[in-house]
Amino acid sequence: MHIEHIIENGIHLAVVSSDEKVVTSTESALDMAMTVRHETGASRIALSKTLFAEEFFILSSGMAGEILQKFITYQIKAAIWGDYSRDRKSVV
Repeated sequence: MHIEHIIENGIHLAVVSSDEKVVTSTESALDMAMTVRHETGASRIALSKTLFAEEFFILSSGMAGEILQKFITYQIKAAIWGDYSRDRKSVV
């Protein structure tokens, strides 16, 4: 896991990326977020899509809701960035 700490206009942002699936459960997501907060002091985190297990993006699994609820509880603002072009489904 690679963590880049950016300070812009007094705002701390951590940009996190990895080639491995780091977030595979609610617990692993919270562990990752707390590690990032501890190492950088940032409560705003930009997370690479590659960090997440595919289950996260299947909304019916409930995993995204559980993880985002934990982030809200611990006052973590998160954005997930990456290439979503292959995830699009055509709508007829």
